[in-house]
Amino acid sequence: MSTITHLPAHPQAGTWPRERRSVLDWLMNETRSQRFLDNLLVELCERLSAEGVSVARSSLHLRIQHPQWQGARILWQPGAEEAHIDTFDYDVDTTELFLRRPATEIYNGASEVRKHLIASDNEVAEYPLFEELHRDGFTDYVAWPIEHTWGKRHVVTFATKHANGFSDHEIGYLKDLLPALALASEIRMKNAMARTLLETYVGPHASAEILAGATTRGSGQTVSAAIMICDLRDFTALSDLWPRDDIIEILNGYFDALCEPVETRGGEILKFMGDGLLAIFPLSNPNACADLLGAIKDGRQRMSALNEELAKGGKSPLRYGIGVHVGDVMYGNIGSRKRLDFTAIGPAVNIASRLEELTKVVKRPVLLSSDFVKLVKSSSSAFFDLGSHDLRGLEKPVSVFGLVD
Repeated sequence: MSTITHLPAHPQAGTWPRERRSVLDWLMNETRSQRFLDNLLVELCERLSAEGVSVARSSLHLRIQHPQWQGARILWQPGAEEAHIDTFDYDVDTTELFLRRPATEIYNGASEVRKHLIASDNEVAEYPLFEELHRDGFTDYVAWPIEHTWGKRHVVTFATKHANGFSDHEIGYLKDLLPALALASEIRMKNAMARTLLETYVGPHASAEILAGATTRGSGQTVSAAIMICDLRDFTALSDLWPRDDIIEILNGYFDALCEPVETRGGEILKFMGDGLLAIFPLSNPNACADLLGAIKDGRQRMSALNEELAKGGKSPLRYGIGVHVGDVMYGNIGSRKRLDFTAIGPAVNIASRLEELTKVVKRPVLLSSDFVKLVKSSSSAFFDLGSHDLRGLEKPVSVFGLVD
């Protein structure tokens, strides 16, 4: 049985907005097609200027979830077609640079920071930013919090060069925008965060598939690719020798050495498996096989440099094995009804894995299948024939090649 909710006979009047304004209407109703927050800030400030609000500088200070950066600043100034974006490393909030800026007051709980800059140099020396703005002809500065859900607090600032600073009308106008700006910025930040987190954990190609709707169990696709599987040797014994933090640092150095060349040369890391990784170079790129070999070469040089650093600290060098094959990779959502893994499977992946295991037997760090070698557009002198080998789980032997040092 349905129920009918009756509205109060005399509903209470709201307090926002103080005044109906075109920029506020635009911000609430006409920004759905704008994906990026920096572009949104640029258009917002241009519209404010067109409405006669004397904004001559604006910035957004954001705490973001990113594997490399803790925060970002988006800065707009008149005449710039694009906003300027700066990123900040983790632990920046302990530095003097962070502590000596007005936005920090907002992060620490202040509801507003306002500074009239029509003063002598001594009167604006509270923060280096105020001195800089004063020298550049700015006359007034204001910063407010942008409140997101879960207690997340960000900062928006505005500054003007008007002779008398911001008028009361302009301050009221800008304050009216804050709730709408909070909603608009949170939506875009969470969209960006979702994409960043997916790219961080499953890679750019897989993340694009997931965001496009490949979220049901069994969904996925097949890609023809050159396949590279790498595994670290004696990691269990290594873990017993060194403290946890040392092991994590060693593992991160190992993955940096091998993964950065893969990504630089157009490959994609599909999966980390403990101390191993699976990467592909799609054959839609005619130079995929050569790029994979280049990534291996660059990775080996980086591993040599890493081992030199480990030796200086009294640690044993890292050894690893790489198996390379070519074929179809089927990857998509596999798992239980409620917990899925976007993973890669298929006979070609199995052969690359068995070749990696074979490196332990033949004592060579890199082994390549004959199918891969046939596709490489380089001199045959780069390889040497190791004959046919039986691989676990395969009925027929596989012709195997080594990589000339």
